[in-house]
Amino acid sequence: MPLYAQIADELRTKIFMEEWVTGMKIPTEENLCESYHVSRITVRTAIDSLVNEGLVERKRAKGTFVTDWKTEKDEHFTLVRSFTDEMRELGKEIKTIHASISIEKANRKIAKLLNVSPDEKVMVMRRTRATTADEKPFVYFITYFKYRADFPTEDSAYYDSFYELLNRYHIQVNQSKEYIEAILPDKEIQEVLNITEHEPILKRVRITKQL
Repeated sequence: MPLYAQIADELRTKIFMEEWVTGMKIPTEENLCESYHVSRITVRTAIDSLVNEGLVERKRAKGTFVTDWKTEKDEHFTLVRSFTDEMRELGKEIKTIHASISIEKANRKIAKLLNVSPDEKVMVMRRTRATTADEKPFVYFITYFKYRADFPTEDSAYYDSFYELLNRYHIQVNQSKEYIEAILPDKEIQEVLNITEHEPILKRVRITKQL
């Protein structure tokens, strides 16, 4: 991953974890250069990524500020819409053609997002989904969530709606934040979606929680 992308990832995490809240002025390019020991062009490119994603905005002669980026919250505290429901609204029926679940150690970023200690066990679900019309894979999910001993560890348990699975364990997801960016696929995604390294894809990151 290029250095600017690593820094952009660090800055995104600060926004996701609300260390930097809506309306807050983020550190100057000069300060970020000193913090990360990188050039100004590297920092500027990282911030450009966040601007393009709608997470921050530059204000002339004032600085760069965190935007009121997308928050989806159900006023009646019911489930945030699942991907299945979103596709159904577009007239598409989808199915999971491959699912796997694993228990892994959280890296620093995931640990921070899930509010667990680095190297603590987390569960990682990977799913490939396709439309029922042609069954060609078109979306790949990697979902991280806190480890629970009572959660199923069989792959077969994760083929249906994940939100419905959570609901069975009395977990109702009622708030989410997300952003979307265009990227080039890594080798894992190329193999899963059967595309080349030069075909751009949309990466959607959603962070959900129960209030």
